[in-house]
Amino acid sequence: MGPPPTTDRLPPRQQGLLKELGRADAELSGQELHARLRGGPQAMGLATVYRHLRQLQQRGLVRCRHLPTGEALFAPTERDEHHLTCVDCGTSLVLHHCPVHGLALPDGDLAGFQPLFHTLEFFGLCRDCRQRQETEADQKLKEVFTRPPN
Repeated sequence: MGPPPTTDRLPPRQQGLLKELGRADAELSGQELHARLRGGPQAMGLATVYRHLRQLQQRGLVRCRHLPTGEALFAPTERDEHHLTCVDCGTSLVLHHCPVHGLALPDGDLAGFQPLFHTLEFFGLCRDCRQRQETEADQKLKEVFTRPPN
């Protein structure tokens, strides 16, 4: 990927959003970010928060990931986290190793595309949901085979 984007020429509101995202322990939704800024010198409307997040994303400074619920979560791209997300309960676990780091994309494959950042997310069933589904399936089978004949 190219050189890291600079933040020195960002408008003050975008700098404020980026600083708040950097202070957070985890990714934040636009609503959470809006609530954290409310009442402070960087307060702004929710639509403005999302507009600035989009602009920061276009500059390669913020990444966004979407949960199975449709909720969007934002974090600075310098916080390189990837996730395993359960499609049943929505639990998200941080993947501590990114298998695509160090992969070089051949210039010919990029067709002029300049990568700014990447996200990697695997969707599936967590251990608890898998066990619950297996238990429910076993219970249904027992009901079918123990039901008295008509």
